[in-house]
Amino acid sequence: MTDTPPPTIPAPLRRGWTTGACATAATHGALERLWGGAFPETVRLVLPRGETPLFVLRDCAAGDGWAECAVQKDAGDDPDVTHGAVIHVRARDLDAGGVIFRAGPGVGTVTRPGLPIPVGEPAVNPVPRAMMQAVVADLAARFARPPHVELTISIPGGAALAEKTWNPRLGILGGLSILGTTGVVRPFSCSAWIASIQRGIDVARAAGLPHVAGCTGATSEKAVQTLYGLPDHAMLDMGDFAGGLLKYLARHPVDRVTIGGGIGKLAKLGQGARDLHSGRSQVDFTALGALARQAGLADVAGAHTALEALQIAGPGLAQAVAHSALGTVREILGTAPVAADVVVTDRGGAVLGRAAEG
Repeated sequence: MTDTPPPTIPAPLRRGWTTGACATAATHGALERLWGGAFPETVRLVLPRGETPLFVLRDCAAGDGWAECAVQKDAGDDPDVTHGAVIHVRARDLDAGGVIFRAGPGVGTVTRPGLPIPVGEPAVNPVPRAMMQAVVADLAARFARPPHVELTISIPGGAALAEKTWNPRLGILGGLSILGTTGVVRPFSCSAWIASIQRGIDVARAAGLPHVAGCTGATSEKAVQTLYGLPDHAMLDMGDFAGGLLKYLARHPVDRVTIGGGIGKLAKLGQGARDLHSGRSQVDFTALGALARQAGLADVAGAHTALEALQIAGPGLAQAVAHSALGTVREILGTAPVAADVVVTDRGGAVLGRAAEG
């Protein structure tokens, strides 16, 4: 009798480190040389939640009154667009002024209000700033130096990478942001995406936009933007996180929101799902069949996909789904003063169904 091999247990996903943590480690290395006279080979940091990763320094250089180090970002097993990017920090002595941040090549500058960093400042978020300021204070005390330093952060190739992020829509121009609230990249975390949605809403509110839109993908987004003539910074990168977008809008309202997407994802929204990812919610075809019958359409309870259901019932099903999804949108928004509408599109971007309040 052949023994059955034990099941293979997948290895846990490997976490990584944020651009903010990498910039902080590079800052530490640069200041060790600037104030202490020698570059260390590695730097160990204590992150906000107590982790103590070791960072390897590279591309170290120094000159009159300045020193520079870099750290290559390791995002672990997360599909982070900045995985492998090299974050450089050049530290230069100042006579006064505390810690001054500068955006070097590949690091963006804030151009729109609504973000936690003022317009005109380098896109270095508050937690990374605090981490780097703490390193400056610690090393200044150790080497008996005044804690006045200019930190110029640069990321070779960062401008091209930034085009794959939300930065252009948020008004962060010229490159990437230095991000992170814990210093840790957790693989496939939803929190980073939802945080970007929230910052998009903040920017839209600060700009006084009366109408924003969240769509499940690029095709529906293009259709909705064209339909309403919305500017780029009104388009929120919702993806599957309808609940995250709408809950934040309920607390931070704008006049109007449009939710757009294909019939499958919006059918799930109409059935109460707030996370529309295929791995976390599924279309209930019994419920979809009931919805079709209520609309006087052919029964689609036996369909295996939303597209098949649409082919059976015809365009009226998309209209019914739009109304159903609008009900969930209103439920999540509650009494918030946000008017809502829903647009259902096909895979080519044609509008199949629309529902609006009022």
